[in-house]
Amino acid sequence: MPKSPQSHLDPRQPLVVDTTKLPRQPGATRALSRVVPAPADLGLELITVAEGSDLELDLSMTSVSEGVYISGSVRGSLSGECGRCLNEIDQSFEVSLAELFAYADSTTEETTDDDEVGRMQGDLLDLEPAVRDAIVLTLPTNPLCRPDCPGLCPECGVHFDDLPADHSHQDVDPRWAALSNLTAESPEAAAPQQEQSSKE
Repeated sequence: MPKSPQSHLDPRQPLVVDTTKLPRQPGATRALSRVVPAPADLGLELITVAEGSDLELDLSMTSVSEGVYISGSVRGSLSGECGRCLNEIDQSFEVSLAELFAYADSTTEETTDDDEVGRMQGDLLDLEPAVRDAIVLTLPTNPLCRPDCPGLCPECGVHFDDLPADHSHQDVDPRWAALSNLTAESPEAAAPQQEQSSKE
């Protein structure tokens, strides 16, 4: 039996595509260009595509014997914070997309698992899972504001870019910390002791 879809697609949703005008003749092609709002939760912990921001789809739909093959690119903007210095990241991205959507009664639909290829519902297909995978799988888990970002000083937390080249913190062994107090005493405080020793 054909696998039944989990839910019915709504053609009014921005990432649902109606392929009615694409002939079901292998090799037939139609362009698919549109700007859609990004869905929620499109990203990782430190970097994401803001919900509702523009996603530019520059795709082509091609009829194949088993369904519709979608290929092309998706562009948009990323926002987040640098994993080293916590500065804001605001940059554009472009990813490639290539996905087969199998016809409901095709051999591919019958012989593959639900997560192997996309599924058609009549003439409709849902691009969201394919777009989500194409974007999220290319995102770095530890994004950087720039490749050579030096990060923050682990001692004072100030960005290394804002510190002098010779910036350092004296690492005093706690067992010798008392000696640093002796050297910090003023000469006047030590003078009476020196005078007493000289009289003896």
